[in-house]
Amino acid sequence: MSIFKAYDIRGLVPEQLDPELARRIGNGAGRFLAASRVAVGRDARTHSPALAEALIEGLRDTGTEVVDLGLVATPMLYFAVDHLGLGGGIMVTASHNPGEYNGFKTCREHAIPVAGDSGLKEIEKLAGDPAPPAAARGGLVREDVTDRYVEHLLGVGDGRPALKVAIDCGNGMAGVALTPLLERLPLETERLYFEPDGTFPNHEADPLKQENRTDLVEAVRRTGADFGVAFDGDADRAIFVDERAESISADLLTAVLAGPRIARSPGARVLYDLRSSRATAEAIEAAGGVPEMSRVGHSFFKARLRESGGIFGGELSGHFYFRFSDTLIADDGLAAFVALLDVLAQEQKPLSELIAPLRRYHASGEISRRVGDPQALLAAVEADHGGAEISHLDGLLVRYPDWWFNLRASNTEPVVRLNLEADDEATMRARRDELVARMDAA
Repeated sequence: MSIFKAYDIRGLVPEQLDPELARRIGNGAGRFLAASRVAVGRDARTHSPALAEALIEGLRDTGTEVVDLGLVATPMLYFAVDHLGLGGGIMVTASHNPGEYNGFKTCREHAIPVAGDSGLKEIEKLAGDPAPPAAARGGLVREDVTDRYVEHLLGVGDGRPALKVAIDCGNGMAGVALTPLLERLPLETERLYFEPDGTFPNHEADPLKQENRTDLVEAVRRTGADFGVAFDGDADRAIFVDERAESISADLLTAVLAGPRIARSPGARVLYDLRSSRATAEAIEAAGGVPEMSRVGHSFFKARLRESGGIFGGELSGHFYFRFSDTLIADDGLAAFVALLDVLAQEQKPLSELIAPLRRYHASGEISRRVGDPQALLAAVEADHGGAEISHLDGLLVRYPDWWFNLRASNTEPVVRLNLEADDEATMRARRDELVARMDAA
């Protein structure tokens, strides 16, 4: 299986990715980006230094000057590319994957994503046939953007509430920026696993999995925190729990975070994941915004926000997208943390009270099954629902007045994922069970 995925490059080290291949990828990326200066950042995985060094050498071979950011979170790299006026950036990270994985996230100027259909396939081809070193080899400079990035985060919201917060960085990269950020905020904090450690000794840095939120939930209960937040390995995602230590799905938090942003830009467009609760779009509209459904995937969200002039967006995976300026649109878990502080300062209510009105529908959660032929299953299910509203925005979206569901095929394996929501629990369970039976039989 290729390490070139739909949105990034990722694989096992050294079986699928080693320094030699990293240098070839740097060569291909340098030729594709054709930029005079490109940023490189890395996470704390044990093999990230060697891979970053090889990647940098490959970029320099093409005559590209490299701005080495060192240990950073992925949103810090996005910020640096835009702030420093660079022609692109590459982050050495495997995000939330276990420590034996690594890879590269690539962007163009203004942190515009380079995804499978917007450059990664071409980089893969170029890496397979590297060019000899340019006559004038690219230079190497080092840059620390931490302080400037913290100022950037503080601009996300004006609210500075004096709250107690539990924070789990999962030994990922969130702590690099959070530590100086927290010095500027009047918070009492319970800090879990702030030290970057690419072996992830405490738990996987994937907060979407319930088992990885166990320590955060315990910390909220033990300390009486006003809320808790857990970040993934490279800090572009965040998952939150309320003061009761109950997890908050990212679609509902999208609705909560959108409110103040719409208040500052009445009538603005806000994007939401097509798997989101209907309550999300209803809340955006009630706040005076224009809700728009989006395909799943950061490259789609960012492209649509640029095209539409949208100001914000959110995915179920915990990606929250901010229009930071006319040029920078990025997903940033740390910015979502600051944005929530702003909301709580304005509302002066417990987080659970802000979320409760949005929990008026009944969702199945995401259910995955391996199937023999995903597209045949989607076609057969669509034929069963000819009287419903049908959309192919992303997989199969079927909508009835009192319930809806989405079936999506995986990009990388023969897996189909179901999300379903209904007005009442009995309908949700009955419809869910019908569709899961179809998936199991496929």
